[in-house]
Amino acid sequence: MLEDWMEAVCLELGLDRKDVDRDLVLDLARDVAHGVARPAAPLTTFLLGLAVGRGVPARDAAARITEMAERWRPERAGQEG
Repeated sequence: MLEDWMEAVCLELGLDRKDVDRDLVLDLARDVAHGVARPAAPLTTFLLGLAVGRGVPARDAAARITEMAERWRPERAGQEG
């Protein structure tokens, strides 16, 4: 089902399915959901997409975000907007 959905969305948006690293995105979402908060996962994957659209390599951006999520401390959440 997931593969069918991805194919359909890629077709709808004019994206080449070969350009989508499904496992990279899902792993990032998992790391953020567990390290930060569940609602941060879809937001973070969206931000990853924006960064990639601006030319940042997906693997580099995902690695940086994963490192941030691993270091994230809940007490910092009150300082963030």
